[in-house]
Amino acid sequence: MRVGIGVLGPVVAWDDVGTPIDLKGPKHRAVLARLVVARGRVVPVGRLVDDLWREPPAGAVSAVRTFVAALRRALEPQRPPRTPARLLVTDGPGYALRATPDAVDAWRFEDAITASSTSPRQTLDRLDQALSWWRGPAYAGFDDEPWAHVERSRLDQLRLNAIEQLAEARLVLGRAADVVPDLDAHVAEHPWREEAWRLLALALYRAGRQGDALAVLRRARSLLLEQLGIDPGPRLRLLETDILRQADRVGDGPHPGLGSDSGAGPEQVWAATAAAYDRAVPSSSGVRLESTVGLLRSLAVTGAGGLEAAREQRITAITVAEQLGDPELTARVIGGYDVPAIWTRSDDPAQAARIVAAAERALAAGAPGAAEATRARLLATIALESRGTRAARGPAAAREAERIARRLGDPALLAFALNGVYMQTFQRAGLAPERDDIGAELVAVSTRHGLVTYEILGHLIRLQARSALADFAAADQHAVAADGLARRHDRPLVGVFTRWYRALRLAATGPVPQTEKFTHREAPPAYRDAEAAYRDAAAGLADAGMPGVEQGLLPLALLCLRVWHGGPVDFDDDTDWGPYAPWARPLVLLAGHRDADAAAALRQTPDPPADLLFEALWCLTAQAAIAVDDHTVMQRARTVLAPAAGELAGAGSGMLTAGPVACHLDQLDAALRRGG
Repeated sequence: MRVGIGVLGPVVAWDDVGTPIDLKGPKHRAVLARLVVARGRVVPVGRLVDDLWREPPAGAVSAVRTFVAALRRALEPQRPPRTPARLLVTDGPGYALRATPDAVDAWRFEDAITASSTSPRQTLDRLDQALSWWRGPAYAGFDDEPWAHVERSRLDQLRLNAIEQLAEARLVLGRAADVVPDLDAHVAEHPWREEAWRLLALALYRAGRQGDALAVLRRARSLLLEQLGIDPGPRLRLLETDILRQADRVGDGPHPGLGSDSGAGPEQVWAATAAAYDRAVPSSSGVRLESTVGLLRSLAVTGAGGLEAAREQRITAITVAEQLGDPELTARVIGGYDVPAIWTRSDDPAQAARIVAAAERALAAGAPGAAEATRARLLATIALESRGTRAARGPAAAREAERIARRLGDPALLAFALNGVYMQTFQRAGLAPERDDIGAELVAVSTRHGLVTYEILGHLIRLQARSALADFAAADQHAVAADGLARRHDRPLVGVFTRWYRALRLAATGPVPQTEKFTHREAPPAYRDAEAAYRDAAAGLADAGMPGVEQGLLPLALLCLRVWHGGPVDFDDDTDWGPYAPWARPLVLLAGHRDADAAAALRQTPDPPADLLFEALWCLTAQAAIAVDDHTVMQRARTVLAPAAGELAGAGSGMLTAGPVACHLDQLDAALRRGG
């Protein structure tokens, strides 16, 4: 007996002649519905228990098994005793529904609305039939169940899209007047769907009702502005313009809503392409998620708002991919976000940890034959998102990603992997030359293969490395190259880093004060200029959407400058040191003549994180240790800083410096000799 299952309305089942099958009680229907939602994947018994009861009773597991047994008898009444079920099967820790795609109305509906058609007439017939399968809201009776909510919403969006596609097919066939009543009811029920308003106005216009068409567009505009505070989208605006101009073929051709005599600009091309994509690609398709990641990549480099939005939506895309239960799709969604990163402190450490965990799950779930490139992208993602931590996994993942990329000979993959390697090249002081080599290779590979964003990254890495090595002539060249690429390719965030670099350069190359200590009033002009440059750079960073860079950076830059040049370490009590508070606190306490408190704070100061400011923070710690005569910390600081003796402390960040590491080492040696 062939069984059909319906969830586009109340949950029901029927036999091969259409006779309803008794599914017993609501819990039986809930089990069946939950398995339909899983789309053939196994649902563990424990999950079924949690989904069926908010507070599971004693014996809930046995009850689930009883429900399953009853469903099997109802759905396969002719199955001989003790033979395995073929439809509702036991698999490992739970159950799965092994139905064919056409056996469930929701699955059949999705296939129907995404099928290709050879003509508008065929499209109309196909969509008309598919919409006839709806008997009410999907999964009716389970409205408040969390496991049904996402699927109900997804199916409803597919239904609304299909209604609009059906109306468009009727318009193409010249049946504008027939479309108007249905679309009028549609927009009344779903007033936020701009495409529905557009189709209604277009139908009215083609039915000879130009005034009504314009009234509909203005009603849509008023509703969106008053209720949501947003302007109509480009397709609605363009249709209104075409109607007012009485274009000959409003809504015809490959760009709906665009008259034949209108010149298409970027806005129109974008709107038309997005609309075509929306019609052609099912909303439930994994392709949409992968396309979304591609869009997020572009969004992340457009400016502060784009970066923040991309960061927020990225984790959502990963979560949705995991919910779909396709490990390979999840891996592609995670690894597809190959946005270059230059700063070693994450903007959102909690989110970074979630991404690392998701990438590790995707690696663990990957099939043995999964693409090596996909694996390398997951590893590079782990390396990037582990930045600033001391976890051994980050460097190991970076090295493995690089090996795979070199073996495959894929330049884009190699650039992504090298970004991960760069982020993990902070395990000790004095590694600026290694990072310079990474930057040089990134520039070379990216220039050959047109990888603009990674070419910019390579120049910024070299800017940092050459600054650390006090080679400002070379660093200047990389700053100019990065700015030039940013202007040509519209990468506004690059200027944040080059502006800070120029403040650092001024601080590092201005005349050193002749006195050991001085007040703000006595400060020489070069010192005051450096402080002003830092403040200007910080003002440009305030709205850049990079909290991992911004938090505490300005006071840290000023502190490093003052400690190096003997300026007054006087800061307001409410100064926000961000993540750098542990290393600033001993020096601030010393400036307030609280030596005992400073010594206690120094003893609690942790080792700096493995990042771009590693040497600078150690130099601040060293100066505090000298001031309170803590020989243990002094010796530790000297050992850690020795490999960077030829560098400027902190200048490898491209942002700030605490002066030559060699000067701090000399002061440590002198203090240790005095105490020895």
